[in-house]
Amino acid sequence: MRLLGGNIGRASSRLAGAGLAAGLALVASLYPALAEERCGWLENPTPGNWWLKDAHGLWIISAQGGPYAEGVEKLLRPAPDRFVATNGEYGYWCACLTGAFDAQAQTMTRVDSARASALSVCRNDKALPAP
Repeated sequence: MRLLGGNIGRASSRLAGAGLAAGLALVASLYPALAEERCGWLENPTPGNWWLKDAHGLWIISAQGGPYAEGVEKLLRPAPDRFVATNGEYGYWCACLTGAFDAQAQTMTRVDSARASALSVCRNDKALPAP
C-alpha cells in the first residue's frame, strides 16, 4: 500500500508539472512578443506616419498607406509644452513607448502604452540622435 501511494504521488506530481507547462505554453501563445520599453523622439511628421528614434535606431510604427502597429491609436499628442510642431499640427516629442518591437525589421508591431517626457530628457540624452 505504501509503494502504491508513493507511485500515485509521483504520477500526480508529473501530471501537475505537465499541466503547468501546458498552461505556460498557452499563455505564451496568447502573448507572442514580450513587451519592451524604448524611449526617444516620437515623430509624427504627417498623417499616418509615426516612428520612434532611440539610441538603437529608427523604429517604424506606421507609414501612410502601409502597415500600422496594433494599438497605434494610443499615441496621443502630449501637452503643448512637451510638443514641437514642425508641420502644422504635426511634429515630435520625447516619449517612452511600451510594446512589441521587431528588431530585424526595425518596426514596432504593438503599442501597449505611451507616455510623454519633458523635451529636456531627450535633448540631454547624448545617445539619442536629433529629431
